[in-house]
Amino acid sequence: MALSQRLQLRQTQSLVMTPQLLQAIKLLQLSHLDLGAYVEGELERNPLLERDTGEEAGGPSEADIEPGPPEPAAGPRDVADEWLADNLDTSPASIEARLDTDFENVFPDEAAPGPARAAEERPGAYSEWSGVGGGSHDGDDYNLEAFVAAEPTLADHLAEQLALTVVDPAERMIAHYLLDMVNEAGYLAGDPAEVADKLGCPIAKVEAVLAKLQTFNPSGVCARTLAECLAIQLRERDRFDPAMQALVAHLDLLAKRDIAGLKRKCGVSDEDIADMIAEIRRLDPKPGLRFGSAVVQPVVPDVFVRQAPDGTFIVELNSDTLPKVLVNQTYYARIAGRTKKDTDKSYLSDCMQSAAWLVRALDQRAKTILKVASEIVRQQDAFLIHGVEHLRPLNLKTVADAIGMHESTVSRVTANKYMATHRGTFELKFFFTSAIAAADGGEAHSAEAVRHRIKQMIDAERPDDVLSDDTIVEKLRAAGIDIARRTVAKYREAMRIPSSVQRRRDKQMKAAVV
Repeated sequence: MALSQRLQLRQTQSLVMTPQLLQAIKLLQLSHLDLGAYVEGELERNPLLERDTGEEAGGPSEADIEPGPPEPAAGPRDVADEWLADNLDTSPASIEARLDTDFENVFPDEAAPGPARAAEERPGAYSEWSGVGGGSHDGDDYNLEAFVAAEPTLADHLAEQLALTVVDPAERMIAHYLLDMVNEAGYLAGDPAEVADKLGCPIAKVEAVLAKLQTFNPSGVCARTLAECLAIQLRERDRFDPAMQALVAHLDLLAKRDIAGLKRKCGVSDEDIADMIAEIRRLDPKPGLRFGSAVVQPVVPDVFVRQAPDGTFIVELNSDTLPKVLVNQTYYARIAGRTKKDTDKSYLSDCMQSAAWLVRALDQRAKTILKVASEIVRQQDAFLIHGVEHLRPLNLKTVADAIGMHESTVSRVTANKYMATHRGTFELKFFFTSAIAAADGGEAHSAEAVRHRIKQMIDAERPDDVLSDDTIVEKLRAAGIDIARRTVAKYREAMRIPSSVQRRRDKQMKAAVV
């Protein structure tokens, strides 16, 4: 068979991901914070985009500006005019005086007190270096509210105490090294032996410096373990007796609620062990979290759902989370008419196409979110009316088929989006739960509703009648829910609910403390 070259024409169909389509897909799955950052970048890069401020794009022209009223006649000079005249003096002597920025260097022949120096030494006296509005010496502006609102961090708090406690330079260097290893909870995240090896000093000296740091406020800071943190706090309260030492040494038994084992280890009675456990509960296991705690930002919903007077639900988009941009057609027409080079024309054309597509993509994103949210509300109206027990099983395919979209589109829309209802604010993915079959062959139950029912049953149990997983399975099957024991255990562990044995010990310990 001879090999030869030929030209052939073929007609095929294929899905091509254009840059505009990739951009639309990317915008669809972004949260409103990420979307705002993306739009800000586009506004900086594309000169044809501008924010929608409610005014006409392009602004008024010079011909549209009407002449204003005549300026008032100059009156007598006030204090501000005199200050400006003095500081704007263009004489050589005045310029040289203003350029003299050597404030800090005071020489012996200049140390004699004068009128200006006496004014600076007087408390509350005004000096020309203070500037107008309280600026710094270098003229940089600063925000006074930033200093007022700043919260002291744990590192700053410990550094202040270190400056007053440790005087020896070698010990202070070791202390600074150790404080750099303290995490946000207040625990020392390193090994003193490794510190001694790196700094080339005896381990005894590092331990001595660490002992000083462990006396700092808050109590329990710079501890290496939880037991050491609790022991430091108990010593300051003068409560670290031999029985309490045994309790701190066996915190694993306390975590298991093994009260009988703790009584044997500590050698105390039921009343004493109850008092000791109550004392441990009053301690702070993470003392460092008191400082520099980050402000928790509330979730801003993308969709609002409210009930109408006729019982139906109204779904609205949160306009505050939607970036508003416009294409400046006036500016484009003005520049395009003056452009001569082909490269400039190509650049303007690309900017115009990108701006128009971004506006269209943002509008399509908003419409898609509203469509998906409306279908979710229609599917889960029983939850909005009656509560989480009436949450229906729902998957992406059901919503996608109802609105005529692909499942991947629905998945992207529900990512990082939140819905505000009268029952709370929920992520859109919260409404998509797996189905659990009914025992009598009826309508399936939502997994989230089943988890809620399990939690209600455990919260309502008595100390003398703690429900095991098998008992919970029997009660659920009696209620028409066909569920396996391992599923109940999985749901219970996901909700961080301990086993029946640990719950029984916990309830008995609480009853003993009371």
